[in-house]
Amino acid sequence: MSTTAHHAARPPRTPSDLVRQIAVISAVVFMIIAAMVGTGLFGGTNVRDLQGGALDADSTVLAPGTQAFSIWSVIYLFMIGYTIWQALPSQRSRDRQRLVGWWIALTAVLNGGWLLAAQFTTLPVTVVAIVALLAALGWTFRLLVRSRPQSVGDRLLMDATVGLHLGWVSLATVANVTAWLSRTVPESWGMQADAWGVAVLVVVAAIGVGIAAFSRGRPSPIIALSWGLAWIAIARTTDQPHSAPVAVAAVAVIVVVVAAAAVTAWRANGREHRGILRRPRTA
Repeated sequence: MSTTAHHAARPPRTPSDLVRQIAVISAVVFMIIAAMVGTGLFGGTNVRDLQGGALDADSTVLAPGTQAFSIWSVIYLFMIGYTIWQALPSQRSRDRQRLVGWWIALTAVLNGGWLLAAQFTTLPVTVVAIVALLAALGWTFRLLVRSRPQSVGDRLLMDATVGLHLGWVSLATVANVTAWLSRTVPESWGMQADAWGVAVLVVVAAIGVGIAAFSRGRPSPIIALSWGLAWIAIARTTDQPHSAPVAVAAVAVIVVVVAAAAVTAWRANGREHRGILRRPRTA
């Protein structure tokens, strides 16, 4: 199809398309401002010191090391890149932008909302906020997987952006819930912290394998999830609380989810290749 025909085939632009583009820009700006508040740039308290230190890297056996949180800079850069790209006139009426633009805006608002909840509310509210964010990211990623990417921009600025966000928040949700439970359950449960940590990582492995299978092995969520797991392993061997079983389990989960993604991608590519070969040739 020629470029002229391709543009002619696009749906006509509507006022709601421009509203969506502005909403995405506004949502991401809100997220960035909330991040500045969350890191203490506007005089607030850094997230690591909020909630009595419950969200710090040494709060529980499932808390990733401090360096792990640098992935937020990558996610924010991808989100900013998507925001600029989706605002272009050429993206305004595309079906894929219409499909997920509002959802990506919602994930940005919920992302900023979690930071404000951590800064100004209670630990249980942060759990509600991050679970809502995880649900929105999961739904958005589902929509993207079911909608075939049509360009490098689609793959990099939509699929990879949401995938990285989903992979990291999947693990961050586990850490956030664990931090809340550590302040709620009886102190005697702390004696079984290693066992509980390993058990939760088994669930994380199942989630990672599920994401790999559903997404046909897309790498971005697995990369983010593995990054966080690696820093859990590092933190449990170099920082308090020490936990060799949790560190070993975290590494094992990385191996499992990466292998699942690789096998799923290989099988998906094989099916696609066989499908191309079976297509009837036309004159």
